[in-house]
Amino acid sequence: MKELFKILPLCTFYFLLFTSAEAQPLKPLKAFTHADTLRGTYGPTRDWWDVLKYDLHVKFNLEDSSISGYNIIQFKILKKAELMQIDLQKPMILDSFRFATLNETNAPVSLNFTKEGDAYFIRLPKFYIYLKPEFKNQLYITLYYHGKPRIAIRPPWDGGLIMQQDKNKNPFVSLACQGLGASVWYPCKDHQSDEPDSAEMHITIPDTLMCVGNGRYRGKINNADGTATYDWAVVNPINNYNLIPYIGKYAHFSEVVDGEKGKLDMDYWVLDYNLEKAKVQFKDAPRMMSAFEHWFGPYPFYEDGYKLVEAPHLGMEHQSATAYGNKYKNGYLGRDLSGTGWGLKWDFIIVHESGHDWFANNITSKDIADMWVHEGFTNYSETLFTDYWYGKQAGNEYCIGTRKGIKNDMPIIGPYNVNQEGSGDMYPKSGNMLHSIRQVIDNDEKFRQILRGLNKQFYHQTVTTKQIEDYINTESKYDFSTVFDQYLRTTQIPVLEYKLVGHQLSYRYINCIKGFNLPLKITFKTIQWIKPTEKWKTLNLYPEGENTFSVDPNFYIKTKKVE
Repeated sequence: MKELFKILPLCTFYFLLFTSAEAQPLKPLKAFTHADTLRGTYGPTRDWWDVLKYDLHVKFNLEDSSISGYNIIQFKILKKAELMQIDLQKPMILDSFRFATLNETNAPVSLNFTKEGDAYFIRLPKFYIYLKPEFKNQLYITLYYHGKPRIAIRPPWDGGLIMQQDKNKNPFVSLACQGLGASVWYPCKDHQSDEPDSAEMHITIPDTLMCVGNGRYRGKINNADGTATYDWAVVNPINNYNLIPYIGKYAHFSEVVDGEKGKLDMDYWVLDYNLEKAKVQFKDAPRMMSAFEHWFGPYPFYEDGYKLVEAPHLGMEHQSATAYGNKYKNGYLGRDLSGTGWGLKWDFIIVHESGHDWFANNITSKDIADMWVHEGFTNYSETLFTDYWYGKQAGNEYCIGTRKGIKNDMPIIGPYNVNQEGSGDMYPKSGNMLHSIRQVIDNDEKFRQILRGLNKQFYHQTVTTKQIEDYINTESKYDFSTVFDQYLRTTQIPVLEYKLVGHQLSYRYINCIKGFNLPLKITFKTIQWIKPTEKWKTLNLYPEGENTFSVDPNFYIKTKKVE
């Protein structure tokens, strides 16, 4: 284990040195396998049962990076079926399982399953189908397992178990598994569309360390073998990949803020020697909460509280226990991703990862092909935070500045049903698309109510891109369908071609899909709106003096003057 602790921090350092914030957990694939389909499809071994609760009991052996334990899944039968798919990634091993109803205490343990890649198929007992309706949401399967989880080399992008040491040589351990999937460390139904309605973690570690988890701390049991078991519980729905323990020498401080729904507990867990630095840096957390409750509505998890937890990687949106690893610097590891200076006035990880509590944790995409719903809105939350605290012009400058990170390498929406994302442009390009939509709406209060309405309409739900598009179209009373298609489903950036002859302006869109209909605010003597199409249109003005023409830079398009 000592050798591993020496190597991993060095690997992480060099990765962060050469990696941008828009890196993705999953690299694009040229071809997909049956295993990808099993992982990404919500098919007949998954669609008949609904997860109600995960109850994880896991022991971490830090000497050899192995874990063992069991997951009790409470579930509900939705329709008749025969096989249940349980996901657990190699080299982890499912040992056995036990089906039970609410009142069963001595149900038999079984080894009767088949395996295909990382998917285990378990035959459902026939008598379950004939249960009375009132018992069909009181079913349990306990999954016993063990193994050495995949070690993360470049967390959080290349996920798995993270085994590091703090500067005092104490173990500093956690996991990161977005995209890769929670089945890298525990058996589950590893598909974003089915979140448990609640969850518990009972994590056993050496009693010299502390474990921090999601939700509320329920207590600690000191065992007789030099270990302790820490209990944490979440009472809200939670994504599989967000259910994460943090293990280390932690110190704690907290505050209570007055939020939209009343008193909100905000807790901070940091390595003990970073306590004083954290008390200064984490002042951005209540600032974040004020800004985002204004723009998005109440924090969605008051019952579980809000936490920032120092992590052995850069950061991740682990619901009610946000991972923090930004080295107590403003910006992104001390760098302003916009190049404008505004990004150095706040801590990127506190703002961005906490923004995911609204878009990713409250509103979750059913398929990770639609991850722009998480990353696009959360990227734009950075602009809205800047707007809230430093003014609208500052927010505009920040958003426009992030365009330099757009690659236009592939569409933002990825292929469906194979657990694959699209382009990393889901961050700044989606954010700039939303910024353009905001300009068209041309009413910030209306735009704010749309953002708040999304979080109310889809509160604690999983969604598709279509649902988000339809909601924005309906509430804005403008059909942005071709705008979504242009920016999410192609790599083309629209070009406004124009020519000036005397007092006449002619213009049209090129490099766009058929019917692209983004209106533009322009300056042609006066500030006014135009509605370009693929056909030339002409605007005639007869003022005195020299004509000038420009497009408001808040619209993410290009311009080209022609003779």
